Amino acid sequence: MGQRDGMVRTRRRHGRRVGRRVGVPLALAAALGMAWGTGAGAFAGTQEPVPAEAAAGPAAAGWADDVADGFASVDALGQNGTYGGRGGATVTVKTLADLEKYATAAEPYVIVVAAAITMNPKGKEIRVASDKTIIGSGTSGHIVGGGFFLGQGVHNVIIRNLTIRDSYEGVWNDKDHDWDAIQMDGAHHVWIDHNDLRNMADGLIDSRKDTTYVTVSWNRLGNNNKTFGIGWTENVTAELTIHHNWIRESEQRNPSTDNVARAHLYNNYLQDVPGTAITTSYGNYSRGATRMLLENSWFEGLRNPVTKDATASVVQRGNVFPGTSGRNESGGTAFDARAYYPYTLDATADVPALLKAGSGPRSTLGTAATAGTEGAAATTLTVAKDGTGQYTSVQKAVDAVPAGNSSRVVIDVRPGVYRETVKVPSNKPYVTIRGTGGSRKDTVIVHGNAAGTPKPDGSGTYGTSGSATVAVEASDFRARNLTVANDFDEAANQHLSGHQAVALRTAADRVSLDGVIVEGDQDTLLLDSPSKDALSRVHVTDSYVVGNVDFIFGRASAVIDRSVITLKKRWNGTSAGYVTAPSTPAHRKGFLISRSTITGDVSAGSFHLGRPWHAGGDASLDPQTTVRDSSLGAAVKAAPWTDMSGFSWKDDRFAEYRNSGAGAGAAGPERPHLSDAQAAGQEIADWLGGWDPAAG
Repeated sequence: MGQRDGMVRTRRRHGRRVGRRVGVPLALAAALGMAWGTGAGAFAGTQEPVPAEAAAGPAAAGWADDVADGFASVDALGQNGTYGGRGGATVTVKTLADLEKYATAAEPYVIVVAAAITMNPKGKEIRVASDKTIIGSGTSGHIVGGGFFLGQGVHNVIIRNLTIRDSYEGVWNDKDHDWDAIQMDGAHHVWIDHNDLRNMADGLIDSRKDTTYVTVSWNRLGNNNKTFGIGWTENVTAELTIHHNWIRESEQRNPSTDNVARAHLYNNYLQDVPGTAITTSYGNYSRGATRMLLENSWFEGLRNPVTKDATASVVQRGNVFPGTSGRNESGGTAFDARAYYPYTLDATADVPALLKAGSGPRSTLGTAATAGTEGAAATTLTVAKDGTGQYTSVQKAVDAVPAGNSSRVVIDVRPGVYRETVKVPSNKPYVTIRGTGGSRKDTVIVHGNAAGTPKPDGSGTYGTSGSATVAVEASDFRARNLTVANDFDEAANQHLSGHQAVALRTAADRVSLDGVIVEGDQDTLLLDSPSKDALSRVHVTDSYVVGNVDFIFGRASAVIDRSVITLKKRWNGTSAGYVTAPSTPAHRKGFLISRSTITGDVSAGSFHLGRPWHAGGDASLDPQTTVRDSSLGAAVKAAPWTDMSGFSWKDDRFAEYRNSGAGAGAAGPERPHLSDAQAAGQEIADWLGGWDPAAG
C-alpha cells in the first residue's frame, strides 16, 4: 500500500496507452443561452446557482482607506465625512456569529466578509454600530436571507463590495415581511458603495426617519419589487447623493424620495428589460416637499421615468430617455450641489457601458474613480467590431502588446460576437481580456475548429491543442466577463477523425478566469502547462464550464471554485460523458473543484466525474481530481470515477469530500471520500501555493 496527497491506494500500472478516446460533442447552444439559462449574467434569480470568487482578505481591506464622496462627505452633526472603521482593527469573518460580534461592537472595525453568510433566522438584520466598514473580500462576500439595520444615531458606516440577497418569501410586494437588504432609521453619514442587492422580501435600501448625509454609489440594484425608499417623515431634513447605480428590473421606488431636503441623483442607469416578468411602474419619484436635482442619467424602457408630486421639485439636466413612456416631469427649484461637495459628471452617453462594467462588487481593488479598471497603472486597449475602438479584433489587440511586456495591459472588448481564434504568446505576460457588457454573454469569442479539421494551408490537421478558440501561453493572464466558445458542428462533420474541439487552452502559470463562460462539447477547457515539469496554476471562479466528454482536462494545477459545471447531451441526443480528465504529473496538484455545482439537462446517472488521462501512455503520471463541498446533480453516476485507455482510476488520485445533492453518495470502494484530516491538505490555498489571484 502507498499513500500520496492523503489518498491511499495500491499502485498498479497497465499497458501502453493508445491515445485519447474520441467522444462525441454537441454544437454550441443556440444564442449561447441554453446550457446555462437566462440568469447567467447580473441580477440572476434564485433558480440559478450563484458562483462567487473567494478573493483574499487583504485586497478587500485595502479599500478601507477610501472615504465617501457626496453628502456622506459633508462635515455635519459632529461627524467630518464618512470613513467607517478606518483606524480600527481589520478582521475577516466567515460566520454569522463573527459578523454580528464585530458589526455590533462599540469599537471601530474594518470587517472583511470572506464567505457566503446565511442569516438565521431568515430576515435577520444585524444591528450595525457606529464606526464600521463592512466590506466583501473580492466577490466572495455574500449576505444571504437578511441584511443590516442602522438605528437612531448610528453614524460613520461603510457597507461596500457585498452581495446581499434572497430574503424573498414568494410574495411580490410583500406586506408581511419587512426584510430589507439595508435599513436605516435615523442614522447619518453612511456610504453604500459597489454592492449587489437583489431578491429581498421588502426593499433593497430603506432610508427612513430622517436618515441623512448618505451616499449610495456604484451599486447594482434589482430583481425586486421595491428598490430604494427614502423618507417616511414629516421633517424635511434628509440629504442624500445617489450616483452611478445600475437599477434594473425593479417595479417601484427607483428611488422614491419623500420629504427629502436635498436629493442629488446623477449618472444613474435605470433599465427595464423588455419581455421579462418585471415591469417598472415608475422610475425616480420626488414626493412631498422633496427637492431633487437629477443629472446625466440614462432611463431605458421605463414607464413614467420621472414623476413628482405637485408639492415637490425636480430639476433635470442632461438626462436621456430611450424607449420610455408616460410621465416625465420636472419643475420647481432645487439647489447647487457644488455648494456642498465637489463632483464630476460623466457624459450621459457613457453611463450604460460605464455601469455595466464598473458597478457592483469588484474582485480587485478600485474606487468609484477607477471602477471597472485594473488600476491606474494599467494600459487599456479597446476592441469593437463596429470600428469605434482601437482594434476590430481581439487578436489585433493582442498583437499590439509589446513582447516582454512587464506591466498589466487590459484589452477591453465591447459587446459582440467575435468569430476568430486568439493566441496570447508566452512573451506577452500580464494581459487581461475583459468583456465590457453587462453580462458575460454579451461578449463572445467563438470559432469552430476541431482536432481533425484540416488546416487551410494543407499542412495537416489542427490536433486537439491546436483547435483552441483562445490559446493562452503567457503567465499572469486574466479573462473576465466574457464567453469563449467552440461551436464545432459534429453532426455535420462525421467524416472527420478527431472531434475534440477546445474552446480555451491555457499553458501558463498564474492564470485567472473570473466571471467567464467556457462553452463546448468534447475537450472544452484544456488546462495545461508548457512542459511536464513546469508549474502552471489556474484559478477559475464565478464561471460556467459547459461540455460533455473530458471537458475539463490537462496537467495544470487548477482550482474551479464557486462555479457551475454544466453537462450537455452529445450531438445525437444521448447522455453520457466525463467531467474531468486530468493528466497530472506525480507530486503535483491536479484539479480541485470546490464549492461549485455540477448539473445539466441530461439523463440521471449518465456522467462520470472523471477518469485518468495518461497522456501519451505515460505511466509516471498521477492524475488527480478532488470534488469537494459541491452540489452534484442527479446526472452523476453512483460510481463516479472510471478507467481510461488501460489505466485504472484506482491507481491515481480521485476523491470527494462533503458533497451534497442527488448525485452525491456515501463513501465506499467505488467512491472514495477524504477524511477531515486529508481534506485539510486539499484546500484552495494548497493548490495556489502562495499566489493570490486577486492581487495581480
